[in-house]
Amino acid sequence: MTFHLQVVTPDGLAFEGEAEKLSVRTQDGIIGILPRHIDYVAPLGMGEAVITEPEGKVRRAACIGGMVAVHSGAVRLVATTFEWADQIDLERAKAAEEKARAMMAREGLSQRDLKLAEAKLHRALVRQSVHRGL
Repeated sequence: MTFHLQVVTPDGLAFEGEAEKLSVRTQDGIIGILPRHIDYVAPLGMGEAVITEPEGKVRRAACIGGMVAVHSGAVRLVATTFEWADQIDLERAKAAEEKARAMMAREGLSQRDLKLAEAKLHRALVRQSVHRGL
């Protein structure tokens, strides 16, 4: 049994097809969506999205920000950032981590800048983690 899944980003359509399962991090934690899931809407956090396609093919991606919605059995994931594991530039993610850590180490950093640096660090670590899981 499957459900229709559409993944959309500001850059366009990242995925459209049938899925057996979707696992994604919302702001309240990781959720799993299976066929015949009740209608549902939630804001996305930063983490890994795992799509299980028919016949057990698993695809992983870094998914950061946006919304996930289930309506009448169809699922739409609208993500600010969605990068397939095999398309993540690991060196770029490591450089982003170093830059964020350096920013956080500065003295006199405002709360706003600290929160921004923490978000950048988290995003870089998510991307690295998803890439390593290949």
